[in-house]
Amino acid sequence: MAQRSPITNALTIDVEDYFQVSAFAPHIDRAHWDTTECRVEPNMHRMLDMLARHDTKATFFTLGWLAERYPALVRRIVADGHELASHGYGHERVTDLSEAAFFNDIQSAKAILEDIGGVPVVGYRAPSFSIVASNLWALDTLERAGYRYSSSIYPVQHDHYGMPDAPRFAHQIRTGLMEIPPTTLRLLSRNLPSSGGGYFRLFPYALSRWMLQQVNQRDAQPAIFYCHPWEIDTDQPRVKGISAKTRFRHYVNIGRTEKRLERLIQDFRWGRMDQIFLKNRAQEVPVV
Repeated sequence: MAQRSPITNALTIDVEDYFQVSAFAPHIDRAHWDTTECRVEPNMHRMLDMLARHDTKATFFTLGWLAERYPALVRRIVADGHELASHGYGHERVTDLSEAAFFNDIQSAKAILEDIGGVPVVGYRAPSFSIVASNLWALDTLERAGYRYSSSIYPVQHDHYGMPDAPRFAHQIRTGLMEIPPTTLRLLSRNLPSSGGGYFRLFPYALSRWMLQQVNQRDAQPAIFYCHPWEIDTDQPRVKGISAKTRFRHYVNIGRTEKRLERLIQDFRWGRMDQIFLKNRAQEVPVV
């Protein structure tokens, strides 16, 4: 095991199923979600069991749509001592919503999660990190809806999301709202994605670990890592008609994720977003 940094990092899971991934939206009609095989529950229990084995807490950004259908899963997240947070209701990108529709989405998700979980929900992550330069009004809307932090602005260059010039670390972005970006490593004048997801499956584990270590040691900052329950599901149905790029991004090394995740849990200190970032006031670096 690598020597652990004394810094506690934030482990986050975006609770969505394979058929709700944004890249699959052109191929799986939202109207068919209720009749599509849902596999989130057993995958989530495997993740929760893994965290329990290692006495590790995390933040679960959960879709309201799934919470309504699997309330016992939401209650287990809370009972196991994890943070229950919002991923919106129906995994719609913020870039596809009007301000009014976005407010309805985040407000309904918050209400559903709080009613089922019996705890306050203060954190939000936009589907596909879809708060970008063109819709920063979403930050005011989140504050109005009662959220205290967002983890929605990815400071990288990407074909579907990203604000490469945004601050890399947690900062107070509105009077009552903190932005806590997914982790990047600054290298050769660029921000390299280092937070998980497809990059964690694509890169060799040693490289992912090194990148997070650099953020802890060189930047002296906690890292924010994210993954999804479908990323440990090798038996998920294969979606037909998708492009080669989408197929690669979704399925690459999916059979290695679970073991890599367990190594990651052992190699670093992990905790909940709210307990790491809301205890102390973060550096104030406003985005305009």
